[in-house]
Parts: sequence; C-alpha cells; structure tokens
Amino acid sequence: MKTVSVKELKTELVHRSHNELLDICLHLSKFKKENKALLTYLLFESSDEEGYINSVKNEVDIQFKDINTSSFYFIKKSVRKILRTIKTYIRYSKIKETEIQLLLYFCEKLKDLTPSISKNMVLTNLHAREIASIRKKIKTLHEDLQYDYSLALEKVLLSQNSSNI
Repeated sequence: MKTVSVKELKTELVHRSHNELLDICLHLSKFKKENKALLTYLLFESSDEEGYINSVKNEVDIQFKDINTSSFYFIKKSVRKILRTIKTYIRYSKIKETEIQLLLYFCEKLKDLTPSISKNMVLTNLHAREIASIRKKIKTLHEDLQYDYSLALEKVLLSQNSSNI
C-alpha cells in the first residue's frame, strides 16, 4: 500500500460526512498511543496551554525523580528518554513559547540533577546542545518575548555556573 500525501488526505477528508470523520478519528486513536495522546491534546488541552505546560512539567518532575542515579549510564539513558518525551509533547503543541518553556525547564532540572552533570561529558554536551537550541528558537520570537526568555535562559545559566563553583 502506498501512502498518499497530506494534500490528497485533506481533499478526501473534505468529502467525508461528520459521522465518517468521527469514525476515522476514533479508529486512528485505537492504533497508536501517540495518536491518542495527540487527539487528547487537540480536544482537551489545546485551549489551556498554560495548564498543558504545567502537566508536562509535572510529568518531567516525576521522571527526574525516578532516575536511577547508581551510574551515569542509567542517568544518560533516562535523561534521553525524558528529552524524547518532552520533544513529543512539543510536537503536539507547535507553539514556540511552549517549546522554549519546556526546554528551559528540562535544562533547569538537568543542571539540578545529583550527581552533577559536569562530571559526565555526554550529559554536559546534551545540556549545551539544548541551550544552543533554545537560543536559536528565542531569536525567532517577538522582541518582548525574546527579552523575557533570554532573561530566563541567563537565570538557568547563572545558577548552573554558581553550582559548579
């Protein structure tokens, strides 16, 4: 079976009735957990973006508490999984401010991790890559938001430098 383009899907969906569209959405939600999660976001959480951000932050907090800190191998594995989860939630939202807030929160939690990430080059590089990514994304925002998020980023970086001293 050949997968069709988004344009073709859109034109076909236009010709379907309301009930057919409902059946298609429900059918989609039964196949993959991600489809169900995306539908949950679109139907219930997209109207309250701040609540969505807070729920993702709560989930990140739980995941950071559950990290096995017995070795850096387990820490790296868990941190990558958390970042993958955050990026999935970011894809659902597609709002740049949400993306920056969640990535800032991830970097903040990562730098507060015990044992310190400064003792592991892979985690330090991952943190630096995310900081660079945040800087790039901040530049695409409105000037006022750029200023606010730049301050938040500097706050994360300053607290990181003071904890390394």
